[in-house]
Amino acid sequence: MTASAVVRRLAALSGASAVAAGAYGAHGFKNSDPDDYQRVLFETANKYHFYHSLALLGAAHSGKPAVAGTLLVAGMGLFCGSLYHQALTGDPGLRKVAPMGGVAMIAGWLAMIL
Repeated sequence: MTASAVVRRLAALSGASAVAAGAYGAHGFKNSDPDDYQRVLFETANKYHFYHSLALLGAAHSGKPAVAGTLLVAGMGLFCGSLYHQALTGDPGLRKVAPMGGVAMIAGWLAMIL
């Protein structure tokens, strides 16, 4: 299987999980205060999860799909994962990895230039 096919499949799985997470967030937080920090974290994670799932589709067609795809997936895992974790558990223990995820996502976008 080519790197581009793998990245396309990862994009599909990522997009599907972003929809599922968004649905959970919409219903799971519906009785909470709209200004609640955990809800804001969840919505931020879900938004970036969606954006970068779409970016994976573009990465599949870049010159180096494995590089761009790996950076985007790693960035989503670190950034979105740490925000989802804190939003769902209230535990801020992973928040220090979010900036590393942000850097990886930026690098993934830049890798699509290659």
